[in-house]
Amino acid sequence: QVQLAESGGGLVQAGGSLRLSCAARGNIASIDSMGWACQAPGKQRELIATITSSNSTHYADSVKGRFTISRDNDKLYLQMNSLKPEDTAVYYCHANGMILGASPFDSWGRGTQVTVSS
Repeated sequence: QVQLAESGGGLVQAGGSLRLSCAARGNIASIDSMGWACQAPGKQRELIATITSSNSTHYADSVKGRFTISRDNDKLYLQMNSLKPEDTAVYYCHANGMILGASPFDSWGRGTQVTVSS
């Protein structure tokens, strides 16, 4: 089983920046893709940024140009700049790949709260 643990959330004023981190732990053989999703109160979880094992990235239109996803082996980061009050949400880390023994995994973290004040 693979566990993902997010950190770096908090309270920030509009226009400010935060950097989220995610660490993957477990019997990991390989990670194919990782990503960040967010879920605001009363809304569905939305995938906002992904990065593949070849470092190909994709962003939702809502964060393009403001957020940057990056990874370093089993660690994932999200640099969030020019934050807006509408970015307020719980942010979740996601990863999929293979664990030792050639079984696939698809895991989510428990989330970290980001609150942007106006």
